[in-house]
Amino acid sequence: MNRTLANPSPADLLARMMLIRAYEEKIVAFHAAGPFPSVCTSVGQEASAVGAVTALRSEDQILTNHRSAGHLLARGADPGRMLAEVMGRQDGYCKGRSGTLHISVKELGVVLTSTIVGGELSLAPGVALSRTMLGGSGIVACFFGDGAACEGIFHESLNLAAVWNLPILYIVENNQWQAFVHRKETMVGDHIAPWAASYGIASRTVDGNDVEAMHRAALEAAAFVRENRKPFLLEAWTYRQRGHMEPNDQSYVDPAELESWKGKDPIDRQVARLLASGALTEAEVEAMRAEARATIEAAAAFAAASPFPDVAEVGEGAYA
Repeated sequence: MNRTLANPSPADLLARMMLIRAYEEKIVAFHAAGPFPSVCTSVGQEASAVGAVTALRSEDQILTNHRSAGHLLARGADPGRMLAEVMGRQDGYCKGRSGTLHISVKELGVVLTSTIVGGELSLAPGVALSRTMLGGSGIVACFFGDGAACEGIFHESLNLAAVWNLPILYIVENNQWQAFVHRKETMVGDHIAPWAASYGIASRTVDGNDVEAMHRAALEAAAFVRENRKPFLLEAWTYRQRGHMEPNDQSYVDPAELESWKGKDPIDRQVARLLASGALTEAEVEAMRAEARATIEAAAAFAAASPFPDVAEVGEGAYA
């Protein structure tokens, strides 16, 4: 899959969401089958990732968080190399050294994945400042969740971006859950976008489970940042359908809430839209699902066949 997709069709957006879902389902299956590294999945948030990432250009850079598989796959990352990285194998993007929580893909402009909640927020101003000093039209997209927005680094990052006029597109995926705590226990009000106003930063909340709406909003937000060289905060209103990390039984989640949000599943919504418009047939939809699953099965086989890193190379890539 290409890194950038100019003017993606509704079917293209659906295909990317299906690939992400198939990848996450494979992670879940690996856990069910036996010991496997713990991974934070993003099932239910595919529209947010695909809609935002496909609105970026090749020269743009991405900083993301521990729930990053959707962002990387939407950017065009190889699922085989991603799974190899999760499994600590030599053919992973970071040669098995980062796992899923610290992966970076320089050739795709993915500067880092931070397992530290809000870690990407602390680094985004520095990356954006370098973009400003080097010139060019590239911007920085910084993904984070509602949990990170409740930390002090959120305010420090937005303050610097506003004071220094930094080209950062802040994308907060408000998925309702902050690890094992519901956002209602940590936030006054539902939305984060209004918080940007105190720093003079423009913002918007969008339905993060509608991939087409998310894509349009991200295109407009990215254009604002690119043209004005100022930050913008885009809030995706979405929901994480699985636990904080795999495996997790979600015993702390209200079953009614979970079922309600599953009824707004982003892939199901896009499928229904395309079937209703006649853009796709049931057979074509099933063929797309099968292709996504086949791609991930091949990726899993590639990762499983990849060797573990040579212990003699353990110090390579370390600064000290």
